[in-house]
Amino acid sequence: MTAAPLHRYRSHTCGALRPADAGSTVRLSGWVHRVRDHGGVLFIDLRDHYGITQIVADPDSPCFAAAETVRAEWVIKVDGVVKERAASTVNPNIATGGIELFARDLEVLSKAEELPLPVFGELEYPEDIRLKYRFLDLRRETLHANIVKRTQIISHMRKLMGEAGFTEYSTPILTASSPEGARDFLVPSRIHPGKFYALPQAPQQYKQLLMVSGFDRYFQIAPCFRDEDPRADRLPGEFYQLDLEMSFIEQEDVLSTMEPVLRGVFEQFADGKPVTQSFPRIAYDDAIRMYGSDKPDLRNPIIMQDVTEHFAGSGFKVFAGMIERDPKTRIWAIPAKTGGSRAFCDRMNGWAQAQGQPGLGYMFWREENGAREPAGPIAKNIGDERTEAIRAQLGLEAGDACFFVGGDPAKFYKFAGEARNRAGEELNLIDKDQFALCWIIDFPFYEWNEDEKMIEFSHNPFSMPQGGMEALVKAQAEGRDALTAIKAYQYDMVCNGFEIASGGIRNHVPETMVKAFEIAGLSRETVEERFGGLYRAFQYGAPPHGGMAAGVDRVVMLITGAKNLREISLFPMNQQAMDLLMGSPAEASAKQLGELHIRVMPQAKK
Repeated sequence: MTAAPLHRYRSHTCGALRPADAGSTVRLSGWVHRVRDHGGVLFIDLRDHYGITQIVADPDSPCFAAAETVRAEWVIKVDGVVKERAASTVNPNIATGGIELFARDLEVLSKAEELPLPVFGELEYPEDIRLKYRFLDLRRETLHANIVKRTQIISHMRKLMGEAGFTEYSTPILTASSPEGARDFLVPSRIHPGKFYALPQAPQQYKQLLMVSGFDRYFQIAPCFRDEDPRADRLPGEFYQLDLEMSFIEQEDVLSTMEPVLRGVFEQFADGKPVTQSFPRIAYDDAIRMYGSDKPDLRNPIIMQDVTEHFAGSGFKVFAGMIERDPKTRIWAIPAKTGGSRAFCDRMNGWAQAQGQPGLGYMFWREENGAREPAGPIAKNIGDERTEAIRAQLGLEAGDACFFVGGDPAKFYKFAGEARNRAGEELNLIDKDQFALCWIIDFPFYEWNEDEKMIEFSHNPFSMPQGGMEALVKAQAEGRDALTAIKAYQYDMVCNGFEIASGGIRNHVPETMVKAFEIAGLSRETVEERFGGLYRAFQYGAPPHGGMAAGVDRVVMLITGAKNLREISLFPMNQQAMDLLMGSPAEASAKQLGELHIRVMPQAKK
């Protein structure tokens, strides 16, 4: 029986062969990963999308002369016989490490010029070179694996959403401008001179319209576009989110539905790392007070506490005077287990001063002659009784320390949160080998803009205020403090200090929606003009609905352990929002501008 002819380029991939294939004649194609010359015998690591196979060409091979010419990243085709490696030469680090292919024929399919960056070894290289030659960068093992993992994560998200009863729908990319909190990317209309489409910052209004249309459970892996200034935690220009919406639900329904979905995604790809099983639900105000952040890293065991009562009327005049002068003053303690040394406390104090702060008050406890002794200037000023009360409240012992921040919490909570993070990092208190998730709930509906002297929305303007119309009317009559005290049915999912999802129950009642926007300075006419489709839809029977969106890029970054979002994205822009590979943004031709009825104004000289 005649053997079937081999495929023109390959009978197997470079990740397929095993010892069971020994004796087979096969054909492989791929990139030359590296070439090694061991005493006249050539070893070529041949790589493709699936793996690496070691090719052996000795001087007796008919293709030895051709093998001597190949260089890194050349594309070649190799015919040969599979042989099982001796036990002493097995490579346990690759799937094909039990075999090697003895070459009998070699054809160069494509040569590579001198490389602008190395693929083998994944050496550190300037980011602008990596992005300009992204097609080479993507050949690197770690980045290539991250992109594959990204597709697997998205596929698993789709699977879990389908199992949860959701159906995927695609919403428009060309749409109308919408105030989602960032600038829109505008697209000029050729057939409507002087008018513009916008790329969606999120499918917010469309997914709500789907609920009004009766589709009940929607989801989409949605591209979102925001013309934002560069940020370390977000890719310039575009990003992807797992977007979803549900009808006839309350906040608890969204949380209980989506918690197992996101937990399932992390568990599937956690490689054995623990994943939080029951997500804590932390009110926004409590998160700020305990962690100094609305996206706390719960891997850090430090929980801040209010110790104002122990400083009121005390001998530490700095805090005591602040408490006496301003009723808003609170003193927060940042307990630091194992931090009980003057050297560490001085380092923390120096760090605080480098952040532009006057310093960071502290006390610590040490063991002396079998007794626990407090130390530090604050301990000496407030006396043994107050010091002991603070220690007992915080559960500290000899060898531990405590830092203090005082004033109006609205002005210092971010610094306090940073100090908490710093102490946790410095003392190695953070268990980084886990995924710690939680919900942050009860966000403020409004906030006061001190610069503009006006009330504005804290987060999503389409969310339902807790208490509905009655709460809005009552708070409006009582004034600014009452308005900023209103909570919204809004929630975030947080993992390891990153916000990975955000959502809310929507304000589906037209008059409540108008009232909410009026308080924020937008008239009924403006609401009808800017949100006409949504406002009009609400006049014709809108179900109670809500949803959320999870950041796909951020979830992938956390799961892969990548240091930044460009390490999990195919063709990202740089931090200046430039695509160095394709050369965008670029100037348009005079003809293109003329067709769009656009004239480019010269930049003003600085």
